[in-house]
Amino acid sequence: MKTRVYKSTGSWYTVKGEEGAFFQARVKGVFKIDGITSTNPIAVGDWVNVQKEEEGTVTINGIDERKNYIARVSPHNKNQHHIVASNLDQCLLFATLKEPKTSQGFIDRFLVTAEAYHIPSIVVFNKADLYKKKEEEKFGELKEMYERAGYQVLLSSVVKELGLEEVSQALKDKTTLLSGHSGVGKSSFINALFPQLRLRTQDVSGWSGKGLHTTTFAEMFDLPAGGDIIDTPGIRELGLVDISKQELSHYFPEMRALLNDCQFNNCLHLNEPGCAVKQGVEQGLVHIERYVSYCNILSTIEEKAY
Repeated sequence: MKTRVYKSTGSWYTVKGEEGAFFQARVKGVFKIDGITSTNPIAVGDWVNVQKEEEGTVTINGIDERKNYIARVSPHNKNQHHIVASNLDQCLLFATLKEPKTSQGFIDRFLVTAEAYHIPSIVVFNKADLYKKKEEEKFGELKEMYERAGYQVLLSSVVKELGLEEVSQALKDKTTLLSGHSGVGKSSFINALFPQLRLRTQDVSGWSGKGLHTTTFAEMFDLPAGGDIIDTPGIRELGLVDISKQELSHYFPEMRALLNDCQFNNCLHLNEPGCAVKQGVEQGLVHIERYVSYCNILSTIEEKAY
């Protein structure tokens, strides 16, 4: 029987059959999937074959090839990956400019990761009801910058009922990974859109200004109008997986468009002569802040010795 993984809690999985019934599932034997050194061989979003055991439980004995997946560095072992979710149509990143503030560096690292796995991204700036003039101006700058790079950018607020319709339309009939720091209001926003899902929410912790984790495991939910969302634990840090210094510029869409014009095909866009990307920065084709992000991320990539 073919089923899709809706939740993973480590040793047990919740899977849904094509007729709509949910089962508790366990893995049979050891799964090794296309050479990925992953802490979780099966992820939410996977299509798996199962065999019925006793009532309500099944055994997973096969996994379909993934259309795609998105992974992060395992929080427990930096040499291993943790697959966040698979078979995605898009990612929707919730960010905030206040309570807590999402750094541009975090947004860019997330977008680079999604680009590396060929998954389109939408950025939603939430909690717009808290914005004063300073934040409104900052949002305008960021919206212009990310739209110029090719991303859809939305503004949202549960309190003002702002952006609900746009986000709802963006989610329709697609499998969407929801992500963002803890405390950015992701769960509250989804509950406002789809009250029947009843996602757990929690306030930003007062002492640190950082959000508290409310989602422990990734979990998929069906949307009433069609499509699914995969809610993920709030991410504090996002370690890039297997991206070399040479590849990084390919995952900035506005830079990717210029790479063939660089004088050297191994150009890192730092001090090399005839660099089309640096020329693009001067001409306004690449935003200076995005270029700074690129340089910052580049400096954190450790080249592996082969």
